[in-house]
Amino acid sequence: MRPSSLTNKVPPRRLRKALAWAFSIIATSMFLTFTSVTPASADLRLCNKTESQVGVAIGYRDKSDWATEGWWNLPAKTCETLIPGHLSSRYYYVYAIDYDQGGEWGGRAFMCTREKEFTIRGIADCIARGYERTGFFEIDTGEQRSWTVQLTEPVQQGTGGR
Repeated sequence: MRPSSLTNKVPPRRLRKALAWAFSIIATSMFLTFTSVTPASADLRLCNKTESQVGVAIGYRDKSDWATEGWWNLPAKTCETLIPGHLSSRYYYVYAIDYDQGGEWGGRAFMCTREKEFTIRGIADCIARGYERTGFFEIDTGEQRSWTVQLTEPVQQGTGGR
C-alpha cells in the first residue's frame, strides 16, 4: 500500500522549487529584520528647519567645569548631532547665528565664544580671557537621555490692514 502524503502527490521537482522559494522568503525576511533593527540613538541633536545656513555653539557642564564649543555649520533643512551618546546633564545651552538672513537665537545665559572654531573651559571673565561674552538660550532636557532642538524661522508679525 502506498502512503498518502503531500510529498507523494507533488512531483519531486516542483517540491524542491517550492521549498527553495519558501526558504528564500524566510531568509530574506530574517535578513531584513536583522538589518533594519538599529539601536535607539541617544544624542543631543540640532535641526535647522530654516531656509538659511546657520552656525551653532553649545554650552554645557561636564564633570569638572562649564564648557562651550562651536561652530557647527548647518545647511538649511538639515540636522546634526552635537553631543553623541547619552546626555549626562539636564541643562544645555545653545547660541545660533543665521549666516544668510542675519539674526540669531540667543538668551540670557552668558558664556564664552569666539569667531573661529573653539572649545573653551569656564564661563567667567570671557572678555578678560580674550573671548566674546555671548548670550545662550537654555534647554531643559528633563534629564532625558536624548534631545533634539529645532531652530525655526521667526514668526513674522503682520502689520495689519486698513
